[in-house]
Amino acid sequence: MKKQYAVIGMGRFGSSVASTLYREGNEVLAIDKNEDQINDHKELVSYAVIGDATEEETMKEVGIRNFDTVIVAIGDDIQASILAVLLLKELGVRHVVAKALTKNHAQVLYKIGADKVIFPEKDMGERVAHNLMAAPNVLNFIELSDKYSIEEIQIPRSMEGKNLRELSLRSRYNVMVVAIKEKESNKINIAPDPDENLDMDDILLVIGENRDLEKFTNLT
Repeated sequence: MKKQYAVIGMGRFGSSVASTLYREGNEVLAIDKNEDQINDHKELVSYAVIGDATEEETMKEVGIRNFDTVIVAIGDDIQASILAVLLLKELGVRHVVAKALTKNHAQVLYKIGADKVIFPEKDMGERVAHNLMAAPNVLNFIELSDKYSIEEIQIPRSMEGKNLRELSLRSRYNVMVVAIKEKESNKINIAPDPDENLDMDDILLVIGENRDLEKFTNLT
């Protein structure tokens, strides 16, 4: 299901997240104080607004609390990043993801209410965008090509006690389990026994076409 996202800060990371989310069919609002940045990216998102994310009136005017997720991707201004996250949570934004520059910065962001903090590399924007769109039980996402990916999936309660043979994931969903990882020990079982029952803490490493993976994770 497509969602509504707002991305604050149109630097290299923020623009990559925003454009990827938009390219995948989501509604995306881009916010930046810099007019040139907004002009450069207005064709890559649904809406682009020049504004200061630390100003309450600006955030209210764009209806920020109505977005499913807001990503604070402000560059090197730690103070602005902290103030923006604080304001977003005060305004009732449900899910705030914030970029951190240092461990101390991350600790502060968590303390003031950020739901997730990331330390992005320059080329991480696209991967983060895909993870944001993934179902809640998807723990990680690795894109192999434009068509195929591998996902780490926390098994749902409906699969507990069942084995891969009876689940028939390949015939039912066109996806294949290539390994099972034990959550506590991180031990990975390559080519698992199809008759071995799954535990609730097991993590499935599943490969398939992106469209089939999306259908599978939404059903599970």
